[in-house]
Amino acid sequence: MKKIAISELNSLFAAIAADRKLYIPTDDSTGQSQFTIWEEGSILSRNVNTVRSAKDSFFPQVENLMGFKVTGKQIELIETRDPAESFAVFGVRACDVRSFDILDRVFLTEPVDTYYAQRRENVCIISLACGKPSETCFCTAFGIDPAEPKGDVTCWMTGEALYWQPNTEKGEALTAQLSVLVDADVADIEQEKAAIRATAEKLPFGKLDLSAFGQGKTKELFNRPEWKALSQSCLGCGTCTFICPTCQCYDIQEFNNGKTVKRFRCWDSCMYSDFTKMSAGQPRPTQTERFRQRFMHKLVYYPDNNEGIFACVGCGRCLRKCPIHMNIVKVIKTMGEGTK
Repeated sequence: MKKIAISELNSLFAAIAADRKLYIPTDDSTGQSQFTIWEEGSILSRNVNTVRSAKDSFFPQVENLMGFKVTGKQIELIETRDPAESFAVFGVRACDVRSFDILDRVFLTEPVDTYYAQRRENVCIISLACGKPSETCFCTAFGIDPAEPKGDVTCWMTGEALYWQPNTEKGEALTAQLSVLVDADVADIEQEKAAIRATAEKLPFGKLDLSAFGQGKTKELFNRPEWKALSQSCLGCGTCTFICPTCQCYDIQEFNNGKTVKRFRCWDSCMYSDFTKMSAGQPRPTQTERFRQRFMHKLVYYPDNNEGIFACVGCGRCLRKCPIHMNIVKVIKTMGEGTK
């Protein structure tokens, strides 16, 4: 294990950024944090979590996939993909680290999404333990330990120092390049871990009962009357899907500028009335059906296809940002009560 004084964090960031791009969470003018490229003078955010997750690093909101040039009957493919380059993301919380595993099961199974795979191959994830989990956090309900996040490197921050523990070959290789780090004792952070876990133990949703959901629950839950009542207040704005670290819905659009055709991939939402709309119409024409789809996918369909793993990591973003306070916790509690 290594460490560096908090006062020397900029030296650490500069050393990491010497041969790669480095993204860290920084606060904007409203006090909300986002992952941004580090540059001299950037200040690390102390917020528990960013507004949007680090999934943008692998699955950007808008992506130019390719271009085409048509001449007569000939089609020329124009490569628009950026050259592969190494980068690092610092300050990723335990919930977001788990979300990468969920996304990997979607984008890295056959057929592999090569755009996503290239970025995953070239990134070094530097996670950061949650010094003080928020009341809206419930990652522990999904078996996630906020005191010991995974990643290529795991970090803990105390009042005086940042502790650094490499976990993978990528993490070891990066650590070997950072002469600003000095040796530390693993025992130095045991008290910090214990404090984080003690706080997490007291969180209001940390022991959320998930027994009503999971593999094989489709028939039991699909036609429950509670879906209609729950969905009536939903605005269908899609905020929850855009800030969710595990949502992966997207749309493909092509634009012809008269010379070339550019193909873009952009985030979409199952909450939108035109999502997956076809010439025959919309397969989920009502708000209730779209609302049900979102939560059934997180809590039933994904577990059905992924050894029981839920597609929620309890980051709490939807609890904080939903304009009418309709979120996955409310759905889990309401549907769970109805099965007892």
